[in-house]
Amino acid sequence: MMNLLRWTKNATVHPLVKSCVFHYEFEIIHPFPDGNGRMGRMWQTLLLYQWKEIFAWLPVETIIHERQQEYYTALGQSNDADDCTEFVRFILQAVWDTLEQYAMSDQDTDHVSDQVNLLLRVIGTKTLSALELMELLGLKHRPTFRKNYLRPALDAGFIEMTLPQTPNARRQKYRRKSRGDGG
Repeated sequence: MMNLLRWTKNATVHPLVKSCVFHYEFEIIHPFPDGNGRMGRMWQTLLLYQWKEIFAWLPVETIIHERQQEYYTALGQSNDADDCTEFVRFILQAVWDTLEQYAMSDQDTDHVSDQVNLLLRVIGTKTLSALELMELLGLKHRPTFRKNYLRPALDAGFIEMTLPQTPNARRQKYRRKSRGDGG
């Protein structure tokens, strides 16, 4: 670990690449009995945040959550090849996709509340239930979530229900409307 920390401090590679390599090497070193994945993603988020503050809002943990199987596949391929290239490529693509999505949502939502903007960022291209959205937003109070996040986003036409004919359905989920649908 000391060698990895020293390398991270002194390496002259781009911060995006450095953070990915650190994340991969942390996973390979596996310094703890449990929680190494979360710690590796947290360290990568910290390294990225030290470079650009936007990564406080786009943490690697959230980016990986929706691509978890791809994450483990890339980690395994890199481990098998004893080369972190596939893992770095995967993480960089996931970060790029998230930043691109963030830029699009900012252009579309300059006139809505911070809560709606945050909801749109966490929903991204996923289809999620109200409980999943609340979890990603760190909310526990359903009425606040509905009043400040969900209802305004639905009313503004940024998101839609997967089961619009039965709004209170137990299996109801929400997704971003495509640009052609007014969202």
